[in-house]
Amino acid sequence: MKRREFFKNIGNVGAMGAGALALNMMSNHAKADSAASYGQSMGQSLSGPYIDLMTGPGNKVGYARLNGDLDESKQKYGWFKGFIMAIRPNKPILDALGFQGFGVSRLEKQADGSYAKILREVGLYTDLRTGEVLEEWKNPMTNENVRVVHIANDPFNYVIEDHFPEPPKFGDLNQEEIPKIPFILPWQQRGDRLDMEIHINLFYPNALDPKKWVRESNGPMVQVSEGFAYHVDAAKMQDANCSALPDSGTWNRITPRLPWMHRGQTQGHMMYSAFMGSGEDLEQVHSRQVLDYVEKHYPKYFTAPETYDPNTPSLSSLELYAIEQEPFKG
Repeated sequence: MKRREFFKNIGNVGAMGAGALALNMMSNHAKADSAASYGQSMGQSLSGPYIDLMTGPGNKVGYARLNGDLDESKQKYGWFKGFIMAIRPNKPILDALGFQGFGVSRLEKQADGSYAKILREVGLYTDLRTGEVLEEWKNPMTNENVRVVHIANDPFNYVIEDHFPEPPKFGDLNQEEIPKIPFILPWQQRGDRLDMEIHINLFYPNALDPKKWVRESNGPMVQVSEGFAYHVDAAKMQDANCSALPDSGTWNRITPRLPWMHRGQTQGHMMYSAFMGSGEDLEQVHSRQVLDYVEKHYPKYFTAPETYDPNTPSLSSLELYAIEQEPFKG
């Protein structure tokens, strides 16, 4: 499966990739605007000398190096860090929470030449003022104290190939068939930098049945939008000795309120705004208290899974919530 339409995560993610955070990462019968996920590539240096980003095979190798390391003995971290806003009808937009985390991935080349990305990712909700990782949050929309449920996706896997992947099955609920489209990403060259933006719009049945999950579910359908912007050094993209590409960028998401906020079907939604990237040590991005929290509660998330198993399901955050949590009683 692939994260955030051909990714993840979203993710309800963490962008990760956080590239986390997808990402965080999504649910049942997804339906995405495929045309929004590809476009025209522009720039003189896109066609070589190492890879041709005007072709599906070239983008496969380039995108694999964004998401992992062609050296299968190595793993790669991707991080995200930002905040979440609450959008309420006829009221000011509210800065609600911080959100940060990381994913760690490994690539495994398949017999057909594709690359399986094997990913774990963790996303933590934090106090906007102190950066403290929250275990309880006073919801300013209701003045109710609620227990925070962080994101922990293990695994979240997808395959990078010459064509755009099929939409995720999300528990085999999505049976839609779409034609194969060459995997050509909309790279734009600006001086020494390559830029690329992808966004996807999802509308799918909710894994949390509102009849059962009265306080947690926003309704029978889920509406989500995810946007990713990548910035990469053009020379490194065309350097055959560079097996993994450092990158920087942004990740944005529009999603219903999180189930643990206990807002039910009241009107409103959440908007995520975050930086994301790779190539830095996690200590350069996240505070010691965030890394210590992961070390204590999610220690295996510093290490990527060892092998790719196509039969292991990659579940969305809402699917995991339905499996691991209980409906609110109170």
